[in-house]
Parts: sequence; structure tokens; C-alpha cells
Amino acid sequence: AKYEVLKVYVEDGIGRVVLNRPAKANAMNTLTWREIRRAFTEMDQNPSVRCVILEGEGRNFSAGIDLGAFADFLKKIQNVPKEEEQYEFTRRMILQFQDDFSVVERCRVPIIAAIHGACFGAALDLITCCCMRFATKDARFSVKEIDLGITADLGSLQRLPRIVPDGAARELAYTGRVFNGEEAYRLGLVNNVFDTRDELMKRVLSVAKKIASKEPLAIRGIKEMVVYTRDHSIADGLNFIATWNGMLAARSRM
Repeated sequence: AKYEVLKVYVEDGIGRVVLNRPAKANAMNTLTWREIRRAFTEMDQNPSVRCVILEGEGRNFSAGIDLGAFADFLKKIQNVPKEEEQYEFTRRMILQFQDDFSVVERCRVPIIAAIHGACFGAALDLITCCCMRFATKDARFSVKEIDLGITADLGSLQRLPRIVPDGAARELAYTGRVFNGEEAYRLGLVNNVFDTRDELMKRVLSVAKKIASKEPLAIRGIKEMVVYTRDHSIADGLNFIATWNGMLAARSRM
């Protein structure tokens, strides 16, 4: 089946996932979440894929959640008759949206986000699921949910403080202020910044090709270990990598 709001393809071992609603600044509707899950599941299951680049078509990476989709979500909640059922319905929907993004983090290969233009709200949630991020200097970021009167619930409040200093993450979440690519670089949100989108994509493709040239099982091991150790103690992480490499060594002799 074809994708409606994404462009998805593989070229020379590098997967490309492109948010593709340029007329709407790549704002995310309900279909976007479903297609992101499907695209990254396919990338995970495709043995020829060694790295994935996530980017946006047109002038923006993504303006975040489509306000029409947000209004539809609120209407669905209101249509649930009992208050206690509204709570559980909302919780299940949020968990589903969270997991649609977490599929990106769980994908076995490294994911690189290439960001230009707007990267607001849910889009910022999405890029925090990626292994690394590169941007143009004039890219614009915001933890936008506070301006909708809601607490960000798709991962920014959980992942962003692990990427940027805690105080910075709190300020950005509390205020929703817009910050540019150069500030994102200073904070450590992005690895590097570039004057133009062409320069951005040239560098991102170069990094992706370098990753794709490495031993794929070793690359997978690195991603597994970094994500695991983020959520566990150093001792747990050391034990996990010893067990992982021990199993691989044993299998190589079988």
C-alpha cells in the first residue's frame, strides 16, 4: 500500500522517511502517526537498511500536530458518555500515539533527523526519538504544547532532559518559546548546524553513508547499549554489553 503523508524509500542501504504534507507545513494528522509506525517498522524489518534519514518536504520539517486533528481528538473524547470512560479512552489514545513515535527509537538502525524550518510540538517529540539531529542555523524549535494549554505527552518531557541540560529543558517546556538552530546546537539538541538545507543534507547523507559502511551487528549493538544504559545504571549497562557480546561470540562458534 502506498503512503499518503510520507515518502518512504531505500537507496544504497540508507532509508529515507520524508514527512510529506508541504502545503500544511508537514503538520501531523492521525494518518501521520500510523504511517510513521508503518514506515519505521518496515525499515526495522528490511535487512538491507543500515541507517535512516528523517526529514521534511518543502519549507519545514514539521509544524507539529495538525490543529484540525487535535480538534477531532477532543471531539472524540467528548463523545465518550461517561467521565471515567473518557479518562481511559484518552489514556489509551495517548499511549498509542506515544508508541507510534517510540517505534522510531526501537528501530534497530540509527535514525538521523535533518531539520529545517519549523520543528514545533509533536515534531520536537519525534526528533528526540532519533539517535542524532542536524539542522540549519535558521531552523525553529518549540515545545509548543504549553501554548495549547496542555502538558507535552509524546516524549519531550521524558527525552529532552536527557539530551539538553535539565534547566534548559524546563525553561523551554514552561515557556514554549521559539529557539533557532544555533541555540539548539549550543544546548546539544543538534550535532551541528549549517547555513543552507543543501549543506545540511550533504552532511547528513555523509554521516549516514559512513554508518552504513560499518558492521551492521556492531552498529545495532551500539544503539541497543546506548538506549538501555540511558534508562539503567552503569553496572546494568556493563552487564548487558558483556552478556550481548558473550552471546554473539558463542553463536559465532556454533
